[in-house]
Amino acid sequence: MEKHIHNTSLFSKSAALTLTAVNVILFFITEAFPSVRAYLSLNSVLIIHGRMYWQFISYMFVHGSLMHLLGNMLGLVFFGTAVERKLGTKQFLILYFSSGLASGALSFAVYAAAGMNHVFLLGASGAVYAVLLVFSVLFPRTLIYLWGLLPVPAPILVAVFALIEIFSQLFSVNSGIAHTTHLSGFAAAWLYVKIRMKKSPLALWKEAYRK
Repeated sequence: MEKHIHNTSLFSKSAALTLTAVNVILFFITEAFPSVRAYLSLNSVLIIHGRMYWQFISYMFVHGSLMHLLGNMLGLVFFGTAVERKLGTKQFLILYFSSGLASGALSFAVYAAAGMNHVFLLGASGAVYAVLLVFSVLFPRTLIYLWGLLPVPAPILVAVFALIEIFSQLFSVNSGIAHTTHLSGFAAAWLYVKIRMKKSPLALWKEAYRK
């Protein structure tokens, strides 16, 4: 006889929501104990000389302000839950952590090469940007309402965000924002789509709008 076990816990069914909860909890911990943030954020000196290798992962779970946290968590909840339902939890976690790890590793390489010893990278933005790109591939015709008013197709939103990040990186606009990390997230997701779906996101977007 087949048995069905019903779990009433929403978080047990969604890795995206569980990740969100962990981020929120760690935010309040680091607000209460600011010194913890330095151990969890990614810093090239602490990794090279302090051997704090866990920072390649832990930086994704700490945020510098409430607005920083809210922006990333809204993206993770909205886009992450949809991507997880489509891909499955295992693939979603592979996408999320591989993108976050790749974004952190590339940022680390840039900081170390440039001698940016006092920079501390923190936030889930790289992984969230990766999830956004994959969302736009899986749901290319979805309209996202900016500020609740302006409807923008998901692929166009990704393209606009990418252009903003490239422009900001080249011209040092909003230098306190980790533009390299955001672009790395997009690049990691692009590679994920190429490997898993055997086509580039651009080709899949074109196919979706030919139908």
